[in-house]
Amino acid sequence: MSIAFEDLHGDPPIRGFLHEPQTSNKHGLLLTHGAGGDCRSKLLVTVSDALADLGFTVLRFDLPFRLVRRFGPPFRGAAQQDRNGLRRAAAILRSQLNGRLFLGGHSYGGRQASILLSDEPEVADGLLLLSYPLHPPQKPAELRTNHFANLAKPAFFVHGVRDDFGTSAEMQAALQLISAPHSLFEVDGAGHELLSKKNAGTLPSAVAGNFLNFLNLSRN
Repeated sequence: MSIAFEDLHGDPPIRGFLHEPQTSNKHGLLLTHGAGGDCRSKLLVTVSDALADLGFTVLRFDLPFRLVRRFGPPFRGAAQQDRNGLRRAAAILRSQLNGRLFLGGHSYGGRQASILLSDEPEVADGLLLLSYPLHPPQKPAELRTNHFANLAKPAFFVHGVRDDFGTSAEMQAALQLISAPHSLFEVDGAGHELLSKKNAGTLPSAVAGNFLNFLNLSRN
């Protein structure tokens, strides 16, 4: 279950949904979307619910570009403003927590979260990255890993073995650039969207449970 959430008085404004656990583990997580979607995607909704079941307070929200562009990819040059949105949402959620805060996102959203945390490690305590877009499809030389060496917080990657934004071997090689604790959770049969009719009943809880175990946190 979730409730609508918005804080429109700051810059950039934040709008999304808050998942509050019945019994809190005192930790929180931001979860945002890819370049072609929004925070209402079934993947984000179900993963947020599964995380809340384990005690996390989850803010699932739209990046700034999606608030001004209902459909389509981010505007050219929008990435910095989207990272500003992540930073502001992190400050809002952290003010409501007594525990640790994590940034997460699907594809583009996760990439921007990882860049923000590589530049400003004080913003959050770790990352949950769903389908990190390692390179554009069919362009394996155009790696999006320049910031990996600067990541100083734990990072948990969830990757479909049929993802055309990076093979499993490419992901495993790229993660060697990260000196901080990290882990790769591979999803058999899944592509970039991760969620399918076949795994919809099991994947969200598997992601949430493995993320919790990776962080070595207690269940609620």
